[in-house]
Amino acid sequence: MTELEWLEQTFYASGMTSEPAFRFADLFAGIGGFAAALAAFGGKGVYSVEIDPAAARVYELNWGHSPLGDVTRDATDTEMTVPAHDVLAAGFPCQPFSKSGAQRGMEETRGTLYWNILNIVRAHHPSVLLLENVRNLAGPRHRHEWQVIVETLRDEGYRVSETPAVFSPHQLPRSHGGRPQVRERVFLTATYNPEGIGAGIEPEPVVTPRTRVDGFDPASEWSLDDYLDPDHHVSGCDLSVQEKLWIDAWNDFVELMWEEREGRRLPGFPLWADSWPTTAAKAADLAEQFRSHETPAWKRDFLVKNAAFYDAHRRVIDRWASKWGVFTEAFPPSRRKLEWQAQDTPRLWDTVMHFRPSGIRAKRPTYLPALVAITQTSIIGPRGRRLSPREAARLQGLPDEFTFGTQPASATYRQLGNGVNVGAVWNVLKAHVARDEDILKRTPVGQRIVAAVLDAPSSPDDRLREMLAGR
Repeated sequence: MTELEWLEQTFYASGMTSEPAFRFADLFAGIGGFAAALAAFGGKGVYSVEIDPAAARVYELNWGHSPLGDVTRDATDTEMTVPAHDVLAAGFPCQPFSKSGAQRGMEETRGTLYWNILNIVRAHHPSVLLLENVRNLAGPRHRHEWQVIVETLRDEGYRVSETPAVFSPHQLPRSHGGRPQVRERVFLTATYNPEGIGAGIEPEPVVTPRTRVDGFDPASEWSLDDYLDPDHHVSGCDLSVQEKLWIDAWNDFVELMWEEREGRRLPGFPLWADSWPTTAAKAADLAEQFRSHETPAWKRDFLVKNAAFYDAHRRVIDRWASKWGVFTEAFPPSRRKLEWQAQDTPRLWDTVMHFRPSGIRAKRPTYLPALVAITQTSIIGPRGRRLSPREAARLQGLPDEFTFGTQPASATYRQLGNGVNVGAVWNVLKAHVARDEDILKRTPVGQRIVAAVLDAPSSPDDRLREMLAGR
């Protein structure tokens, strides 16, 4: 079954709409986060491409069409097999552009994946562009790359904000498709505006890190439990004996310090057992580091704070370290450091944890840090296990009807870590169309996009479940 046939049998046949509201192209498609939002708006996918075979297989299982291919072959100077479309979506990898400043525009993007996007834009000028990238693209180190993207799109007749739109699904309530995951991403949205309507007026970004809906407060209103299975044992997610030992030891430390410090929370700087001057030799070594001009100022400050903490609680810390064998082979260096970001949570087992190369990080169990494509899967302390693949999918806005087939959990975690959150896409596109409504309404295609997007419900969740249930 082709993608179009599947869409006709599910979404279009569902009675939500008699014909597609717009056509979309889905570049760097992954497992279909953009496709989920755009199809739920009533769009029809006319082109999708994904170079990773495993992700393409999951995309095909859910959307009825394999996107396996290579956009660098489909959109070149001499080849354009991407068909015309109305909305272009792309979660493109950020490859650095030249910093020389010797060239600008099209020439400077050669050799980057953005160049292929720009080739498609030049060929078809879709009404709306919806590009997504990691938060770092908006940082000072990539200011030049960002400016090149903005300028080249403006050269093609697009209205685009010079200020990056940074957004995370945890900023949205559940009623708007939000999820308890801090996943800040940069969204670049643009409207084709060849007539230059509103020229000279710098458009505002459609969303910001301060965007809130109906006064929603992410810090106090999210409950991670709403997206977790009640089971304490999920196949493949259980902790090892050694991991439980590390958590038990630091949990004991947290409880001891809670009593020792009379209910005051642990300090905000990382507590590093290897920096505590527990022996005369270690104290002499640390003193030398304090004096050394080769030791960075931030590290000297870190060592001073840890030494002071140790001096204040020496008796309790020495007894604790001896009890658990903290300075033995049972505790590798990366497990001798605790970074407490859980505020007044009284137990480590009550937090969400990450085993990082730099130590154990603990956060309040309200919402999770961003899912990543590497092996730092969140440990859900109250469940005594890692986040499951299904729970991770829910945090990306994918309902339980979404299938990953029989692939290994590691592949699912990686794909979700690389993916886009459906609710974030849904709300960013809504905000963009609302901002540029007057420009879009000047064309028949734009009128259809406005109607489909602005008349859609606040959340994509119900539509997405219905679409996938009818797969």
